[in-house]
Amino acid sequence: GSLVVNYPFDDDEQGIAVYSKSPDDAVFQMLALAYSKENAKMYQGSPCKDMYPTEYFPHGITNGAQWYNVPGGMQDWNYLHTNCFEVTIELGCVKYPKAEELPKYWAQNRRSLLQFMKQV
Repeated sequence: GSLVVNYPFDDDEQGIAVYSKSPDDAVFQMLALAYSKENAKMYQGSPCKDMYPTEYFPHGITNGAQWYNVPGGMQDWNYLHTNCFEVTIELGCVKYPKAEELPKYWAQNRRSLLQFMKQV
């Protein structure tokens, strides 16, 4: 897990971790920023320092392929084949949080979710 909004493309032609710009890159960045700006820890860009000390996401967003290459991912497939604008929102450094921690996740992401819905 991590705390970031990831946007297309998730892979590139060479299969390496490098920025892979989609035709709608500016729109995807706008959507990702709308979410991350409302989550202070996410927006800082280094949310998981204890687990991943070198990981940094400027403003809490990243191009998927620049982070790590995922060939054939659903986010890209939906974009290319159905014109669906999809982002992946990583909600925390711990992939499987304990049930008692879920209210904290809601508190951290409620405003982000509302802002994201306003983008429609």
